[in-house]
Amino acid sequence: MNWEVMIPFLGLLVVIFFVGIYAAGHIKKNSGFLQDYFLGSRELGGFVLAMTMVATYGSASSFIGGPGAAYNMGLGWVLLAMIQVVTGYFVLAVLGKKFAIVARKINAVTLIDFLKERYNSKWVVLLSSVSIIIFLFASMTAQWVGGGRLIESLTGLSYTSSLFIFAVSILIYVTIGGFRAVALTETIQGIIMFVGTLIILIGTIIAGGGVPAIMNELIAENPKLVSPFGHDGSLTPLYLSSFWILVGVGVVGLPQIAVRAMSYRHAKAMHQAMIIGTVVVGFIMLGMHLSGVFARVILPGIEVPDTVMPLLAMEVLPPWLAGIVLSAPMAAIMSTVNSLLLIVGSSIVKDVYLNYIKPDASETVVKRISMSVTGLIGILVFLLAIHPPDLLIWLNLFAFGGLEAAFIWTVVLGLYWRRGNKYGAISSIVIGVGSYILIYTTYPEAFGMHSVVLPILFSLLAYTVVSLLIKEKDLEHLRNVDTKFS
Repeated sequence: MNWEVMIPFLGLLVVIFFVGIYAAGHIKKNSGFLQDYFLGSRELGGFVLAMTMVATYGSASSFIGGPGAAYNMGLGWVLLAMIQVVTGYFVLAVLGKKFAIVARKINAVTLIDFLKERYNSKWVVLLSSVSIIIFLFASMTAQWVGGGRLIESLTGLSYTSSLFIFAVSILIYVTIGGFRAVALTETIQGIIMFVGTLIILIGTIIAGGGVPAIMNELIAENPKLVSPFGHDGSLTPLYLSSFWILVGVGVVGLPQIAVRAMSYRHAKAMHQAMIIGTVVVGFIMLGMHLSGVFARVILPGIEVPDTVMPLLAMEVLPPWLAGIVLSAPMAAIMSTVNSLLLIVGSSIVKDVYLNYIKPDASETVVKRISMSVTGLIGILVFLLAIHPPDLLIWLNLFAFGGLEAAFIWTVVLGLYWRRGNKYGAISSIVIGVGSYILIYTTYPEAFGMHSVVLPILFSLLAYTVVSLLIKEKDLEHLRNVDTKFS
């Protein structure tokens, strides 16, 4: 085991553990356990909000799977990845003030709290909860795999042992500290991600003899590696454009991102986060994916794409610096897992247990169940991750598409279109998710587009047509919606 590389890793885990302990001791009694554990008492400032969005969105696919795909596809994948620059800005611009104001009025702790109040439907809540649990389990599995592979590359331990180390370190501080621990650690992790990206990009360019020399090598190997269409021409203009929906516009429908729009302190913090988040996401996406492409020159013939980033760092940097840099993908993975664990946990505890099983449960019982469910979810994901796929970015993107098909219109049109109702929402979720799974499994990349495009269009059509055809009978509920959502 290379201890020069491992010491920064161990240092990160120790810091995060103590942050979790600190956060657990600072749960604000005046805001209540649920508000603090799942939403951090809505006190995020601009910089912290930006870093939590960056760290949550930047994941194993950004630091492990994304560079691996760029290694295979060339500069075309870098162009595709840069679509994600608008993520934070777009989410806060669309949801922003209105979503936060409504969430405070109705005392929403989760995204499904908003949907429950907006549509007054048990089926909307249950279908939304099931969608979150299914697709976020897939997304968390991708993160667990990324963490296990990263530790495996650094330590030489078996994949299963590495996965176990990662799972234990995550579960301890998330289970204890909740959202407050996540927000604090994600700020640290976001900074690490930014610095790590800068170092690995500089180190890779120096090792390759400069950008012109690297480009010449890529052209000599295959001129298509420097084209916008990928090494095999598969990144067509239509396919690239469809990714604007998957990782650009559609991220409004991701529960782990949307919930951030509930948690900031005031409008000034939101505006700061829009600027900071856009700059940081843009730099990280450019730096990490360029490094993945440039790695073809320095480390040709890598067979497992997900190992590109750890191998590259250890090749072009001194061991101690490689350890620091590789804390960046670990930070990205851990921060995403933090948020996903809490989203799934809140869906089970707050949206199902408290809404429909035991609404009068005491805070002590809720606290115990919340922590137990969070721990149990982590254990189940660990078991799912024992047999990983070859390229985990596709597992993560599958989860993205499913969540977007389920939630984008129920959230956005539910917020801005008064005539949308529970019948439209139910139809949108069922048709969106059903068509997504069907297309993904039987006819992926239909008409040259990503599998998510048609389901999102189908779910929009279902929402609008059904809402217009089937009128809402509960007029008193509509009056309540007008009061709270205006």
